[in-house]
Amino acid sequence: MTRPLAYKNEVFLDSDDARPLRIIAEYLDPLATFKRENIHDTIVFFGSARLAPDGPLGRYYADARELARLVTLWSKGLPHSGHRYIVCSGGGGGIMEAANRGASEAGGRTIGLNIGLPREQRPNPYVTRELSFEFRYFFMRKLWFAHMARALVVFPGGFGTLDELTEFLTLVQTRKLDRPIHILLYGPTYWKEVINFEALARHDMISSEDLALFQYVDDPTSALALLRAALETTLPSALPDFARSRCRDD
Repeated sequence: MTRPLAYKNEVFLDSDDARPLRIIAEYLDPLATFKRENIHDTIVFFGSARLAPDGPLGRYYADARELARLVTLWSKGLPHSGHRYIVCSGGGGGIMEAANRGASEAGGRTIGLNIGLPREQRPNPYVTRELSFEFRYFFMRKLWFAHMARALVVFPGGFGTLDELTEFLTLVQTRKLDRPIHILLYGPTYWKEVINFEALARHDMISSEDLALFQYVDDPTSALALLRAALETTLPSALPDFARSRCRDD
C-alpha cells in the first residue's frame, strides 16, 4: 500500500514530529483569511467566559454587548474602504459572546479566535462564519490577538484574562510593537481590587509612567469616546495593518 503524501497524512500531521507544521499553519491560515476578507485592524475584547447575562455580574455582559455595538456602528461610519476596527474576541461565551453579539447586532463583521479547552470554551454563534478560527496553541492565538489590535478593552476575568492583559501591557511597556495599543480596563472597582498597580510602582517593579499605559472606564459611552479620541486621527494604511516587532537596533 502506497503511503499518502506527507501533507495529507493525518496521522503524521497530528504527531509530535509535525508540531512545527501545525504551528506555522496557525499563522498562515488566519493571515490568508484576513487578507482575503480585507480585514485591516481590530479592537479586542477580553473578559471572563463565566459572566452570564443573568448572573450577579451580568451588567458587564450587557455593557460589553453595547460597547461592541457602538464601536461597530462608529467603525462603519468612518470614511474608508475595507473593514476597519473590527470587534475581535476569544470566540467563546461570557464577555466574548457579548462582544461578538453586539457587533453582529450592529450589522458588522466580527472575529472569534477560539481555542479548544476541556471546559468553558465553545464557539459562540455570533462570530462571522468566515472569521471564526480554532486554535490548538495558546501562543499562536495570542499572536493573532496582538498582530492586528489597535485597542484593547479588558472586562473582569480570571487567569486567562489576566494572562492576556499582562501580555499586552508587557508588549506596550517594552515597546516591542512598533505602534501604540490603547488599553481600557473596564470596571475600575474590580480591577483596582484584583491588581494593585500603584503598589507595583511603589515597589519599583514598574515605573510610575507605566500607570499611563491604560485607562479605567465604567460605561460604554465613555469607553467609545476614549477609543474614538485615540483612533480617529490615526487611521492606518489601506493594507492589512499587521504589527511589526521591534528589534534592539530599530
